[in-house]
Amino acid sequence: MIIRNWQKSSRCAQGEACIHVAADQGSVALTESSDPSGSILRTSRPAWAALIRTVKETRARD
Repeated sequence: MIIRNWQKSSRCAQGEACIHVAADQGSVALTESSDPSGSILRTSRPAWAALIRTVKETRARD
């Protein structure tokens, strides 16, 4: 499957150390901006939502 709608993380600083995220109907994909044609990590939408929720809750406690 070819992913065409990569979005750069909103927390990305300048430079090449960014995460790009793309979603389709069944999964979420992540890759590094420094090597967009390299490895792609895929996960389910529910797992991605749980990760984001946990990160936000953890940041709120800090």
